[in-house]
Amino acid sequence: MPSVNEKRVLEDLYNLRKIGTYKTGVHRPTLTEDDMRARRWLKDELGKIGHDAHIDGVANVIGFSPASGPKLICGSHLETQNHAGWLDGALGVVYALEAARYLQETGAEFGVDVIAFSDEEGHFGELTGSNSLIGNVTEDMLDNAVDRTSGKKLRDALSDNGLSDVPRVILDADRYVGMFEAHIEQGPSLENDNKRIGIVTSIVGSWQYKLTAIGAQNHAGTTRMDIRKDAGAALMRIYNAIFEKFPHAAGPRTVWTVGKITLEPGAPSIVPGYAEMLFQFRDDDEAILDSLNELLGDIISAENENGSCEVSLSLQGRSFPALMDDKLQNLIEQAAENVAPGQHMRMPSGAGHDARTISQILPASMMFIPSIGGVSHHYTENSSDEDIALGARVFVDAVVRILQS
Repeated sequence: MPSVNEKRVLEDLYNLRKIGTYKTGVHRPTLTEDDMRARRWLKDELGKIGHDAHIDGVANVIGFSPASGPKLICGSHLETQNHAGWLDGALGVVYALEAARYLQETGAEFGVDVIAFSDEEGHFGELTGSNSLIGNVTEDMLDNAVDRTSGKKLRDALSDNGLSDVPRVILDADRYVGMFEAHIEQGPSLENDNKRIGIVTSIVGSWQYKLTAIGAQNHAGTTRMDIRKDAGAALMRIYNAIFEKFPHAAGPRTVWTVGKITLEPGAPSIVPGYAEMLFQFRDDDEAILDSLNELLGDIISAENENGSCEVSLSLQGRSFPALMDDKLQNLIEQAAENVAPGQHMRMPSGAGHDARTISQILPASMMFIPSIGGVSHHYTENSSDEDIALGARVFVDAVVRILQS
């Protein structure tokens, strides 16, 4: 069993937690000052072990191993959701760094290229960093991307950080035997089943929409109910129809979320003339995603036929499900059984990850450690030091098995 420096792993994670600290979590959005501090830290650490490290033109951090033998891509992301958790993404980056250190310290002929993907959390788009690495991002897409919170253009954010003239890296698939990403689970399954390691079988696809309703703004006291064109009421009817009809078309792990509803002008004595709703659904079965998309269209058509407002639907983003590589799953499972006998399980991922993107060009794999209470995307997100350390041992063991296979 590889010897992992568990103290170093925990120190790295706790040091990263100090960059952008918010309550017990972290606020480190993409391309902010704190995000770039974390990226420069990783670049420096990779340089210390002889990796050729770069921050590319969309802020991916990439450390190329000098090893002559087979190579594996490992990593995750360093930016966070707004006012969120300290382990979401950072765990996988530090595990990858520790695996690279282990191989360097033991003089192994094979190596790990460490990556901190940019903007996995979608401040500017859909997995921008990993999609850029496989050639899925055009210059026009970069021109049009804006921060969903501040409205700042991606081009301006890159320029502010000295990256506007830096080339974007495209991965050479022939260099690698595969990709391996570690992450906190972000859900309660491992904890509820009393397991400590999850071997990911698939990653869900996610379809994201903006619904808009246009009615007629008017006085709330003088406009009779029977003649109102209330844009907010139109979206509420759609909201109720979704929650009534989606369960009949969903699979056992389908989820859907209304993330934001905006009414304009948003005053207590005014009938809203405009309303907007952000909506998404996820599943790892593409046929179910297609069926839900059709059902959503039917719900909106029915509202347009029977209601008084004009409702439109705009697809904001779409990602497709991905199966994780069977061979890599088996090797990770062997490592888990070696380190934590009987304390592992196979499971799908309900969250999207960069491994889903990289699976388009390489065999990809993931593993999870438990999230306390299943909480993530919140500053109370946490995992125990014991689970973090155990996960590091499993991760490095699995890396060695994959590279030797």
